[in-house]
Parts: sequence; C-alpha cells; structure tokens
Amino acid sequence: MLSALSSVVPAALARQLQRLAGLCLAVVLCFGLAACDGGKGSLPPSLSSEAVAAIERQAEGFLAARDRLPELAQLVNERNWVFTRNLIHGPMHEVGRQMLYINKLLLPADRPEALQLADQLKTALAQLDEAARLQDGDKLRKAYIGVASGFGRYAQILPAQVQLDLKQA
Repeated sequence: MLSALSSVVPAALARQLQRLAGLCLAVVLCFGLAACDGGKGSLPPSLSSEAVAAIERQAEGFLAARDRLPELAQLVNERNWVFTRNLIHGPMHEVGRQMLYINKLLLPADRPEALQLADQLKTALAQLDEAARLQDGDKLRKAYIGVASGFGRYAQILPAQVQLDLKQA
C-alpha cells in the first residue's frame, strides 16, 4: 500500500510542478511582450529645450541671410559682379557654418535630408560666386534661382517649434 501511494504522490507532484512552470512561463511572456510593444505607446522622439534654443540662435543668422535675398536679386539683375560677391562672402558667409551646427542638433531621422539641403545651398552659393567672378550673366541668374530655392527648402527643415518661435519674435 505504501509503495502504491509513493508512486502516486510523485506523479501528482510532477503534474503540479509542470502546471506551475507553465503558468510562470505564461506570466513571463506576457510581461516580456508588454515591455517590448514596439514603442506604440511611447511618445515620438523630440528635441530637448536646450537643442531648440541652440537651433533658434543659429536659425536667426540663417534667416537674416535669407532676408537679404531681395538685395542679392537686385545685384544679380544689375549684374553688379563685385557687390554680389561681397554679399556672398560677407553677410551670407556664415550660412554654411550655421546649417552645419543646426544639422548636428536635429533628430537623427531629420539629419540626412538636412545635410542634403545644406549641401545643395552651399553648392548654389559657390556657383553664384563663380558666375559673378566670371561675369557670366546667364549663369548668375540660374545660380541665384538655386540659392533662393535652397534657402526656402532648408528653412522648411527647421523644427516647427523653432519656426513658430522665430515668427513670434
């Protein structure tokens, strides 16, 4: 009788332990899946307030250079080679550095497009400078169009909060 009882108890105990192990595994999987929900419940990445402030400081200079486009257009229309180059090498000279600094502060997902737009604008400025140096009116007009559109496209990559803050200022 004892031998029959001893063989039944371990089997029942084994079944109970299997059920307990299965329950523990189910609980661990539930918590694991909830913790790894793919970020659906999390907030999208955003810039820190320090990054926004630094971008605003650099964007002020960038936008000040953009605001000189009408003056540059007048110089291009007048084919004023010397003052066109002076404006490029003077007030607009810092644009490349400002865009570089802004690009470093943007969210990683926004950087490739910002880098591409910055390169396009710098190339257009270099082409405008070269056209003025060569005193080539046709190339000067085409390059100016590239510069103006480059400023506009790059300004759109600025974070919405920065654009809003600068409009209110």
